[in-house]
Amino acid sequence: MADSLDKIMYSFVVEDVLKGFFITVPPGYVACVYDLGRGVLKKVLQPGLHLKIPFWQRAKLFNTQTLEYNISKDFNLENIRALGDSPIGSVTLDSKNIQIEGTILLRLDMEQIPYIWQNIGEDFVEKIIRPTIRSRLRMIASLYSAQDIVSLQRNQIEVAITNELDRIFHPRGIHVENVLLSEIGHQFVKSNG
Repeated sequence: MADSLDKIMYSFVVEDVLKGFFITVPPGYVACVYDLGRGVLKKVLQPGLHLKIPFWQRAKLFNTQTLEYNISKDFNLENIRALGDSPIGSVTLDSKNIQIEGTILLRLDMEQIPYIWQNIGEDFVEKIIRPTIRSRLRMIASLYSAQDIVSLQRNQIEVAITNELDRIFHPRGIHVENVLLSEIGHQFVKSNG
């Protein structure tokens, strides 16, 4: 009986106390620390092993690799935190209804991650990214005819979308690396958001 009680106590000490002293940051990620006394700390922890104060500080990992925001028929909107969207409905300059699919490559600015966590929160995809992408894709599509979008102007449209999204996201610590349109459908399906 005493032996099993010792094992339980040892397990508690190892799991809850000793692990509470360390933050392990894997490659491709950084960690931000929330301190009960000072709030979100401005220092970003690079990959490696770091110390923290157990019970007083909490660490949150953020992915700093290139993130794929896929806009596709296969996307499940029920997971509102997932990075992506269903096809985005828009009306072109010549009043044609289209559905836009593609991939937007994003990256979080490592130095601005404390700002993102403090001012936007962990749910920045549903608060900032998804509504902005929907709005800006619709706006850019409305400047071109349906024929231009599906033909010669596609590269120009991708650059315009990239520039417009980066203009909005950059001050918030999110960089747009590229916009890759994959499918432009002419049939209109119920518009999202």
